[in-house]
Amino acid sequence: MKPVTLITGASSGIGAAIADKFAAQGRQLVLVARREAQLAAVADQIAACGHARPQLLALDLGQTDAAARLSAALADRGLEPDIVVNSAGFGMLGPAANIDRGEQLAMIDLNVRFTTDLSLRFIDSLERHRGGILNVSSVLGFLPGPGMAVYHATKAYMLSFSLALHQELKPRGVRVTALCPGPVDTEFGVRPVGRISRRLIRTVERVARDGVDGFMAGRSVVVPGRSIQFLAMLPRMLPRSAILAMVGASRRQNREG
Repeated sequence: MKPVTLITGASSGIGAAIADKFAAQGRQLVLVARREAQLAAVADQIAACGHARPQLLALDLGQTDAAARLSAALADRGLEPDIVVNSAGFGMLGPAANIDRGEQLAMIDLNVRFTTDLSLRFIDSLERHRGGILNVSSVLGFLPGPGMAVYHATKAYMLSFSLALHQELKPRGVRVTALCPGPVDTEFGVRPVGRISRRLIRTVERVARDGVDGFMAGRSVVVPGRSIQFLAMLPRMLPRSAILAMVGASRRQNREG
């Protein structure tokens, strides 16, 4: 079985930028997302830079059998992952009681269930190749999130899960890193953000560079940018009530702005 770096959510944003970084290391990539045309554009760009053109797999990762279908597709091609990057995910802005419940459950399916499945499915392969898992979480995973309650909760799960998995798999030579960016200039990140958040926006290139470098160094958590690192420390510095009030005020500003 040929080792490959598997990257979900690779059709744009952080996933595509991470693909660029790993391609520059000379790795063979498999890019996975729902939008085949956008995947092809990312692959063309990587090839145009003189790197090996990634293989593509167009798949709706929100389906309950997505991880099994992905695994079967890799096996059919004689491939197995040496690195798994979980970058696929989405969020929704607004009070949980006012947002479609089915869409919020779909968010949990993708951000939590699928990420967990894919992180655990290839452990033996990752151990054979001394590779690992890079999970794209968020600095919001450190904070409770009125106004984006379910999204914050899914990212908190991903952060906690990744930290525990880092400790469990380290003796087996498998690296696990949680990448926790703040606001990022992507299709997701450019949705309405408050005036304070706009000053914290980072480029996808910087976030991807910090994430890949931290993963290669074996770090458990990467929070790009000193100002974002400060946000991650707030739960240690302020009472929960103050954090809830602060995040809630920011969300109201988002909706009004």
